[in-house]
Amino acid sequence: MNLAPASRYASRRRGAAACPLLAATLLALAAAFGAQAEPAWPAKPIRVIVAYAPGGTGDVFARLIVERLRGPLGQAIVVENRPGASGAIGTALVAKAPPDGYTLLFGQTPEIAINQSVVKNLDHDPSKDLVPVVLVGNAALALVVNANSPYHTVQDLIAAARQDPGRLAFATAGTATPGHIAAETLALRGQAPTIHAPYKGAGPALTDLLGNHVAFFFSGMPAVFPHVKSGKLRLLAVSTARRAAGAPDTPTVEESGIQGFDFSLWGGVFAPARTPAAIVTRLNREVNRILAEQAVRDRLVQEGATVTANTPEQFAAFVRREVDKYAQVIAQTGIKAE
Repeated sequence: MNLAPASRYASRRRGAAACPLLAATLLALAAAFGAQAEPAWPAKPIRVIVAYAPGGTGDVFARLIVERLRGPLGQAIVVENRPGASGAIGTALVAKAPPDGYTLLFGQTPEIAINQSVVKNLDHDPSKDLVPVVLVGNAALALVVNANSPYHTVQDLIAAARQDPGRLAFATAGTATPGHIAAETLALRGQAPTIHAPYKGAGPALTDLLGNHVAFFFSGMPAVFPHVKSGKLRLLAVSTARRAAGAPDTPTVEESGIQGFDFSLWGGVFAPARTPAAIVTRLNREVNRILAEQAVRDRLVQEGATVTANTPEQFAAFVRREVDKYAQVIAQTGIKAE
């Protein structure tokens, strides 16, 4: 049957109108297929790498957060300790992992802010290969001496070192650790020559301090607080710019006369570079929610840490400042990795 011109025109209009509808349908089907092919994150277990042995400050921080993330994320999350090379081994593992949100790093001061200035031929660049997600805690170091020593203030230490250059030895948990850099900075800015006595970890360093074999030690606060309370050690100062919440009556090193002194052992969550922004944002939101819990805040304060809600952008800016600060201090002190 022949259509009248008007009828043929109406038919063509109906066909043209159907084309956008068909296109929209095809796009919706493609989107649905894509959603099935790429399930929402997380769809499988997640691992969080800690680049040191169990029991350290960062390990405590990481496990405190991880055990509370399992519920809201709906997946198993495990902490894996990958120690070695001042944190470089575990950090490299995450830096080279697929950026899919299933391999994360609980990064700390040494491997993120220090190694790139002291380790030659580092096979990764923390500033380029990792993206900061959220800062969990920023812990002060405690400057402690044996309770039987004659030193009651930071200025007592400085005066003794000036009087007999090279006699006072300070313990560290290892070369190029935050405690080592803090002690060398104290000696440099206080014009007080001292001797570095490196140990393989905080435990042996603390043992020799308790035995009065070394003069002082910049230690993580949780390790020394029991000995301070028992009267075996004396707490002279904390290393951060502000007083520590866990020791509000203890002055800072800066308050004790060394200007611009601010060192800490901090830790936070990092992901491989190019991890989707949606995953970074989700992780940041969930960890900040956990940090708002009073029980978590109390535990972090016990560890000598300050706790502040932060965005990925704020954490990234903090990390950049830390990298620049340590690069400058390391250049001034001449510290080299073992």
